[in-house]
Amino acid sequence: MSLEDMVQNAVIKASTTYSQDKLDVFKRAVLYEKSLGNSNAIWTLETMIRNEEIARKSKLPLCDDTGIPHVLVELGNNRQLPENFIENIKNGIKKGLDNLPARPMAVKGSDLIRLEQSEGLYDEPSMIETAPISIDSFDKNHIDYDEALEDEIHIHILLLGGGPEIRSKTYRVFHKHDNKVIIDETILWLKDSLKLLGCTPAIPVIGIGRTHYEASHLMIKAMVYGNLNQQSDTENYISNKLNQLNIGPMGLKGSITVLGTFLNIGPQRASGVRIVSARPCCFVEPRKWTVKI
Repeated sequence: MSLEDMVQNAVIKASTTYSQDKLDVFKRAVLYEKSLGNSNAIWTLETMIRNEEIARKSKLPLCDDTGIPHVLVELGNNRQLPENFIENIKNGIKKGLDNLPARPMAVKGSDLIRLEQSEGLYDEPSMIETAPISIDSFDKNHIDYDEALEDEIHIHILLLGGGPEIRSKTYRVFHKHDNKVIIDETILWLKDSLKLLGCTPAIPVIGIGRTHYEASHLMIKAMVYGNLNQQSDTENYISNKLNQLNIGPMGLKGSITVLGTFLNIGPQRASGVRIVSARPCCFVEPRKWTVKI
């Protein structure tokens, strides 16, 4: 199978399926809400699970907002990028968007005209431009790292929807030499955003770095590597604090406002501030799939 076809399939898989850890946590959430007798939350969560079953079997998008394609490439030290690598990825994404089909969202016109959206949209889903592609090495500090990865290339495809983007924030936090100050301020941001998100239960994704670009990149990597079956103490702390909001699934009240949290902390510099990028993923996100070559 060509790289274009593998990427095309990845776009469709990302849009139409949940990862196993997400299915697991949804089922745990239903059982927990049943133990508390939260009927609205139970019905909503079971409907979300049913939505995934239909989407997966019928190869239909999980959500009407089919998202903007983002790509993170991890390149092993023993590999080189193949010829036409970037072009093949972009062409594969275009094929996937058309064959899904994704929702047409690409805005027509010149730079300023696109800002005001006065000339309308293209009919073809594939007219959506892929966000700039990031290329990185494998993280040797990650729990799943293995030296065999240095012989591989991983292409992570993510589809990022508009709702979570509207509620996201990348900004600085004065750390006061206390990591809890950073975490607690981020929780305050997320409390405000979750009240407005609508499509709960969410998965907050957080990257903490030295610059706005780095924090956003770390946040993307948190989406790629996050596992709802393997949560750190800090991730559990964030989730527990946010679940006290009692927003519940789709804002109908309940104990499960977030399914879990993905946190990724990168290198830091000698400074009084840390840059935090926090994104409250809606219940269908992160939509992701990985091509390995």
